[in-house]
Amino acid sequence: MPFYSFINKLKSNMKKLFITSALPYANGALHLGHMLEHTQSDIWARVNRAIGRNVRYLCAEDSHGAPIMLRAEKEGISPEEFVEGTRKEHWKVLQGFNISYDHYHTTHSIENEQMVEQIYSKLKENGHIDTKVVEQLFDPEKGMFLADRFIKGECPKCGAEDQYGDNCEKCAATYNATEVKNPRSTISGATPIIKESLHYFVNLKNFEGMLKDWMDNGALQDQVINKLKEWFEMGLQSWDISRDAPYFGFKIPDTEDKYFYVWLDAPVGYLGCLKYVCEQNNEDINDWIAPDANTQQVHFIGKDILYFHSLFWPAMLHGAELKVPDSVFVHGFVTVNGAKMSKSRGTFINASTYLKYFKPDYLRYYYAAKLSDKITDLDLNLEDFVTKVNSDLVGKLANIASRCAGFIHKKFDATLASELHNPELYQQFVEASDSIKELFIQRQYSKAIKQIMALADTANQYISDMEPWKTAKDENRQEEVHQVCSTGINLFRVLISWLAPVIPDTATKAEDYLIISLSNWDDVKTPLLNHKVNKFKPLITRVEIKSVEEMIEESKEDLKAIEDKPTINGPLKDDPINEEISFDDFAKVDLRIAKIIDAQHVKGADKLLQLTLDLGGLTKNVFAGIKSAYQPDDLIGKNTVMVANLAPRKMRFGMSEGMVLAAGPGGKEIYILEPNDGAIAGMRVK
Repeated sequence: MPFYSFINKLKSNMKKLFITSALPYANGALHLGHMLEHTQSDIWARVNRAIGRNVRYLCAEDSHGAPIMLRAEKEGISPEEFVEGTRKEHWKVLQGFNISYDHYHTTHSIENEQMVEQIYSKLKENGHIDTKVVEQLFDPEKGMFLADRFIKGECPKCGAEDQYGDNCEKCAATYNATEVKNPRSTISGATPIIKESLHYFVNLKNFEGMLKDWMDNGALQDQVINKLKEWFEMGLQSWDISRDAPYFGFKIPDTEDKYFYVWLDAPVGYLGCLKYVCEQNNEDINDWIAPDANTQQVHFIGKDILYFHSLFWPAMLHGAELKVPDSVFVHGFVTVNGAKMSKSRGTFINASTYLKYFKPDYLRYYYAAKLSDKITDLDLNLEDFVTKVNSDLVGKLANIASRCAGFIHKKFDATLASELHNPELYQQFVEASDSIKELFIQRQYSKAIKQIMALADTANQYISDMEPWKTAKDENRQEEVHQVCSTGINLFRVLISWLAPVIPDTATKAEDYLIISLSNWDDVKTPLLNHKVNKFKPLITRVEIKSVEEMIEESKEDLKAIEDKPTINGPLKDDPINEEISFDDFAKVDLRIAKIIDAQHVKGADKLLQLTLDLGGLTKNVFAGIKSAYQPDDLIGKNTVMVANLAPRKMRFGMSEGMVLAAGPGGKEIYILEPNDGAIAGMRVK
């Protein structure tokens, strides 16, 4: 490494480190997609703490906006009460996954309001705020201006019905909401009217030169830079930062009915949280956020909010004479079993549901084993999840300790030897420590995990070669057994030290066994010799595929609870559970008349019957949740309607090859959709 590069790196490591994750929106539960980012940032924070950095790792609840206001109104409580309830739920889940935030705040706080007003005042003082009158659609029944997501109508380009107020899913056209034909409010159903309103804007064109310089200074990944160049070529547009009352948020100073748009005060929430922590610790926040502050500021975000964080946020900070981020690190989305998370398939899994079935370390490890420094989507393949956890954490990592611990406890008074049997092997592990640390710092987690597991294989092979279970039978080789097993325990100690930021629960159990702290990265350079340990207890247990299947089934049950939420049409901020399909998607569903030729109880299932269906020469096996309403003998010979082209789904009881259509409130009142007796098996339903 050139000398100047070494000096720059040394200076960087001396800086205080301010790390954030994107703020969860207070309008829905956290799911496994959210946990990717929180896990990614948490590992990075833990590694940086372990190497001695002064870290502030912070997050907060994103608490403002019209969706929050409307949701609280629907539930008959104040927005403040609604947000605080959600914040507590989110914080409980984050703690359940061992996300080590130094503080979890809310954007609806006095600290954030003060920071928002400070930034706005500076932007205004420096000539970056413009105003202009705009035309918007207004709901005369609700008495509020409508965001695009609350408007539906006919596409002005192709005439497709039921399209949102900013883009058409049919022809992919984009347009202004005022252009929509036959618009309606999805809040009240009323026909909106066009009304004028004065709005406030940040003039992004003022920052084009600054943003290009910032882009070239290493703050962004190459993929992000390429996207920014596209936006620069298109020309930067002024950013509307105001919304009209009624709106849940902070009022714009010197106005009567104008509020800051949620996407202005949300990123400022990073600083609002920091301000709160600084005040609690008698620190000056300017030591963290002034332009010349000796601080490294790093944001972890998803690719869906790239525009806000790579254009608006640095421009806003620069215009307010504050430090711009040193890094905005972007990750991809989570898919499950190769597809978008699906409620109907049970793969839209809430984080709280996962925690009922599995330890947080399992998912943390799986994510880390697949995460890179690129903006690529990560697939959570549930079968691979089971295999990888069992193979790596149980079969490799924990196996090293369990193979040696019994001998140390029973034969050598729970004390490690004063010498290692193979100090050269131990040194080989220690010499890998810096490269593994660097991979973690560069966010190349998968490469770090791969290197760690390769060394775990080496440790297991060493123990297999030494065969302490055989030599322990020879009274003349007891010292050798002591040293071999002590070497194995020390190799395990190095591996678990590296993995402590990834699997903190397992690391805590290892600390209890080894009677040491794993908080300092460089402690592994010195082996544990003549060192007392506790009685070994299992560190981690195998994952069973049955638990995965049960989690999926519960996630399907969660679907009803999700669908019972207030029906504000349109996608809410950071709310990916509103899945709508187009007519073309619906047209793919193949509905057929099927004759039930056999029906059986399903052993071990409370709700299911197993149906054999005849589609006119083709038979299919279907599991249907209609047991509460029907006895098997009552169904044989009846016709019903089924989804014939539904992909087969493996269940605990066998393969289900379709879906029977039924209606009713549930219980005994479930009615299969039975066509008249003249229907022919296999006939299409139109």
